[in-house]
Amino acid sequence: MIGRIRGVLLEKRPPRLLLDVHGVGYELEAPMTTFYKLPVLGEEVSLYTHLVLREDTQLLFGFAAEEERRLFRALLRVNGVGAKMALIILSGIESNDFAACVKAGDSARLTRLPGVGKKTAERLIVEMRDRLADWQMVSPAAAAGPGSTKGPAVSAAADAVRALIALGYKPQEASRYVVGVNRDGLSTEEIIREALKASAKN
Repeated sequence: MIGRIRGVLLEKRPPRLLLDVHGVGYELEAPMTTFYKLPVLGEEVSLYTHLVLREDTQLLFGFAAEEERRLFRALLRVNGVGAKMALIILSGIESNDFAACVKAGDSARLTRLPGVGKKTAERLIVEMRDRLADWQMVSPAAAAGPGSTKGPAVSAAADAVRALIALGYKPQEASRYVVGVNRDGLSTEEIIREALKASAKN
């Protein structure tokens, strides 16, 4: 089992990233909460990892914090929640907010995440409540990481739309949210963050 990986960040194409580890390129998938904390391209980064083995593929997931990986693994144990949905959940809501929703039984907030219906939200609350009973809240300041490189506005917006589609949003929804929050100077990660916030209010 690969538990942690350290290498030079070569590509950031949410939800996928590429690390150069001593000349070997490792492709990983990561939630947007991790992308917000990645350094600029060309710098070294260390990520906690979780390896998913299937008959036809191997998927490596990366997380900026051990708490994110812990929550990801707990989500995989919920009936009906696979790796893709777990990634969507982690991308659409901060770990602390998710824990707070579960403890408060706030299914309405969870159903705003793409692919999470009422039954799934209720199942998450029931099955995750005990697992998050001892969840330690991490302050936003402690979880913050280096900023990301800002690119051309058009390219950043297009990348943000593709990322939202990969996270389960319909193309029209993704475009609408990105257009609604995009403005000059925002990076792809910043646009996605604002778009996810906007979708959570609807």
